[in-house]
Amino acid sequence: VQLQASGGGMVQAGGSLRLSCAASGTIFSISVMGWYRQAPGKERELVASISSGGSTNYADSVKGRFTISRDNAKNTVYLQLNNLKPEDTVVYYCSIVTIRGQRYWGQGTLVTVSS
Repeated sequence: VQLQASGGGMVQAGGSLRLSCAASGTIFSISVMGWYRQAPGKERELVASISSGGSTNYADSVKGRFTISRDNAKNTVYLQLNNLKPEDTVVYYCSIVTIRGQRYWGQGTLVTVSS
């Protein structure tokens, strides 16, 4: 199973980006798809997750600014990042959990927000 993340880049504060993560390979049904981020020297933290039924969960720091969505037919999860702030500058990782409880990680994509 491979997760290919894309969409990171550099934007000014207040700008927007859209991250995508496509899962490929032999995948049993995906239960939860999510995005995490990790700053240097800190633990990886959940940004947003979405269940197979569409239920979403967000970190307090991104509520109202980020939106997670998924395309089950394409095994792809998206993260729309709006009103970006300099403190959102960090590497973002996508992750999936299958119905068998297996977790997979993408390679990470860097988001840089300039003030």
